[in-house]
Amino acid sequence: MMKATGSNRRYRLALVAVMVALVVAVSFVQPSLNRARADLGLTQVTPLENAPPILAFTTVALGGFRGIIANALWIRANELEEKGKYFEAVQLADWITKLQPRMVQVWTVQAWNMAYNISVKFPSHADRWRWVKAGVELLRDEGLVYNPDEALIYRELAWFFQHKIGHYLDAAHIYYKTQWAEEMRAVLGRDQPEWDALIDPQTEEARARARTLREVYKMDPVLMKELDDKYGPLEWKLPETHAIYWATVGLEHATDQDNKDTLRRVVYQCMDVAFNRGRLTYIGSEPFIGPNLEIAEKANQAYLDMLALENQPLEQSNGYRNFLRKVVYHHYSHARTREAEKWWNELKRIFPDAVRAGLSIDDYAVEMVSEDVSGTDQNKTISAIEGQVNNALLAIALGDEERMEAHLALSVRIWNRYMNAAGCFEDPPDPDCVRIQLPAYDVMVRTMIDAILDPESPLSPEARGRILTALNLPADYNPRTARGTNAPSLNLTVPIEETTPPPQTSRE
Repeated sequence: MMKATGSNRRYRLALVAVMVALVVAVSFVQPSLNRARADLGLTQVTPLENAPPILAFTTVALGGFRGIIANALWIRANELEEKGKYFEAVQLADWITKLQPRMVQVWTVQAWNMAYNISVKFPSHADRWRWVKAGVELLRDEGLVYNPDEALIYRELAWFFQHKIGHYLDAAHIYYKTQWAEEMRAVLGRDQPEWDALIDPQTEEARARARTLREVYKMDPVLMKELDDKYGPLEWKLPETHAIYWATVGLEHATDQDNKDTLRRVVYQCMDVAFNRGRLTYIGSEPFIGPNLEIAEKANQAYLDMLALENQPLEQSNGYRNFLRKVVYHHYSHARTREAEKWWNELKRIFPDAVRAGLSIDDYAVEMVSEDVSGTDQNKTISAIEGQVNNALLAIALGDEERMEAHLALSVRIWNRYMNAAGCFEDPPDPDCVRIQLPAYDVMVRTMIDAILDPESPLSPEARGRILTALNLPADYNPRTARGTNAPSLNLTVPIEETTPPPQTSRE
């Protein structure tokens, strides 16, 4: 083996010296080159800050080749997705995010696969929830870190809360809502959030809650309070409120009209939902949802603002027409006569063809009940039953036993009609019954009793005393401290066998 001569050794050392000099020179020039490339729009990939070590390594070591590799992986991921191999596609998508963290579509597609495609492959509701939650966390905790100004990610995040968790197309939707409510209750408390304590915490417990809200859920209590003042009181343990939050944040970053329009629609659509089923009450640890009549004016204003921005006349909006019809119905069915009359007049003024000539508000409400319970709309039916029970309790307070019995009989008929239409009385029950069945009738009655006897309810002492006497409850009965005890019940004069519930299936 030949030994290296002195000249060869000096030549090699000279090459090493030149290489070192060039590397040092590049280190001085590289920042200005990066700025020039960004100014000229030659690349969308800018140096990442605070990136994980593996991501920092791949973005630097692979340089321009990472785009080529990401494209190859993206093609393969699409092929796997088309074949329904979502688990493998998710793994590839994870690699792509490591290579191209600012490729927004990878984040949104991967999150969608987790929340929608993979979750439904599991029979266990707990397993489904883990994948739905993983999709939310991927967008919120990772995608937005590298793409904080991308409106599309905020748009998808809001949609997950609005549709996947908030709607009822998934058989596990009740489980999703319950789990999310429990998480939020641990941070925000059982009742309305104490905004001052979250914004400027003074105790260790308050500081821990505020820190969890900001660091884990990535939410700003200052903005939350602003939204609650503007649209609320909102129920922050329900998913629609979080959809409003993330859509609002997205609007701050949206630059194109398509994203702006979509995010605005999320807000007013979720305000509609928040009005119709935005009140959360608890019996023990079981949550129940009903209409939030307190935000009717603000939900109405959200519609008006949206229609104005889209330059759409009020009288041409079917969505707004249906909203006003529901506002009239909900107020009437909950015995808020004055508010019902106000919205009734507004409906007739804007949409004169929505009401038959000579029809009274009483007849209109009866027609609405018949229309609502003719199908299997869970939210409308719950509202109809709650309204009838509420009217029955008010009839008790007025000493009108006949009216009380009439309202209760109608509420039982509505419950039975819905459950029968949902296939819950079949043997065996229809599979859809698990997804859309109502709570047991006596449980729904207990919810309304506790609501009307709540210490903050605007019920006169005399009316409260009459209801307590009729229900055989002690004069000092307080639903807040009586949770978990034997439920009070009404002395129904309608056949009890009509309300026999269907076999209850596990929500797990």
